[in-house]
Amino acid sequence: MQRAFRKLSVPSLGACSHKSPLALSAERGGGRGVFVPDDCWIRWDIEVEGDRPATGGDLFEKAGPRENIYFDAGRSRAAIVTCGGLCPGLNNVIRSAFLELHDHYKVREVLGLKYGYRGLNPAHGHEPVVLTPEGVDRIGDFGGTVLGTSRGHEDPKVMVDFLQSREIDILLCVGGDGTMRGAHAIHEEATQRGAKIAVVGIPKTIDNDIKYCFRTFGFATALERARDALDCAHNEATSAQNGIGLVKVMGRDSGFIALGATLTSHHVDFTLIPEVPFELEGPHGFLLALEKRLLERGHAVIVVAEGAGQSLFETSERQRDASGNVLHRDIGPLLKERIAQYLKVRGMTFDLKYIDPSYTIRSVAANSDDSLLCDQFARRAVHAAMSGRSDMLVGLYHGTLIHVPIPLATTGRQQVNPHGVGWRSVLSATGQPASFTAAGQASHEA
Repeated sequence: MQRAFRKLSVPSLGACSHKSPLALSAERGGGRGVFVPDDCWIRWDIEVEGDRPATGGDLFEKAGPRENIYFDAGRSRAAIVTCGGLCPGLNNVIRSAFLELHDHYKVREVLGLKYGYRGLNPAHGHEPVVLTPEGVDRIGDFGGTVLGTSRGHEDPKVMVDFLQSREIDILLCVGGDGTMRGAHAIHEEATQRGAKIAVVGIPKTIDNDIKYCFRTFGFATALERARDALDCAHNEATSAQNGIGLVKVMGRDSGFIALGATLTSHHVDFTLIPEVPFELEGPHGFLLALEKRLLERGHAVIVVAEGAGQSLFETSERQRDASGNVLHRDIGPLLKERIAQYLKVRGMTFDLKYIDPSYTIRSVAANSDDSLLCDQFARRAVHAAMSGRSDMLVGLYHGTLIHVPIPLATTGRQQVNPHGVGWRSVLSATGQPASFTAAGQASHEA
């Protein structure tokens, strides 16, 4: 029995009764770009096994400009807000979104909302800024965000009041899963009121943990900078007797930066991520494996994601940040301390260097690869919003940009598959055991 296709459409504000002002064609050829038809879908499951028919599965709307749009562009006002932690490429997104709105759709005004969702609450006193071509001209050369950012919850009713009072038709929300949940709340409140406001998300997180988005902007830059830190750690480690370079990178719940940096560096001996639990002590523990590596090679480089090894801490009620994310204990100093204690007891001479490049990674300007992705995300988000789509984010799948319903994208986090090809590649590159737990070792041997 063949599986049926499931078309994952996103909410629409209504009929698209306006012709797009973009100089594109509805037909291929003629030397011009083409509009994306409304009935163009991207299949999620692309694998074909043997003679099994490649049918069924989820279908996502293909992102891109539509021939007919919902808003009368010349009478529309848009706003851009950046939320959450810093990430390489935020200014690139602001610039590209503004240029698409201003230069091509000719909207009457584009506002930049200050300091995240606080900028939608007048009680905080952050007046929006009117974006101009001169104001955004070179902002992509710098890290951070010219609009400022913040974490935390604001009342959706207050935010929609603000949007209506400023006659804002389009809101582009740049951020991670917490930002997307906020965008969904704004959409829900606007829908309940009958307010025609398009709320579209642009996924931002160097952790690369947004579901249905194979790569978020900032991730490629993070890998590049993390690899630089690992190269420095390797130089330190190889320059001392039993030298150890310990590098902590970001990755609260997902270890993609640690995984990717390991594979691009080729200097890493141990990679520790949140998805793969590990023990320190015992015959299968990490510390014994580290000791063996030092005796064999005389040095070791370790990369640990910030959310790894949380089971090593005493259990107690976990605190949360302003966005509702669980605040993990700091694994870096704990690992540094336990390694030093273990080797001292063993009577080994060693030189341990601990490097935490987290904030120097997330606050830099985007590299060329991320700059390109930022531009694609931003312009597709504008196209989606102008066509009246809402409660969605722009995702990336096998090089194709798609529309993803926000409620679907926020059902969980994208994580490293401990049984997938990526993690197997890490095990091959490092030579580390498949598991640093007795249960894991037994499972692997079986």
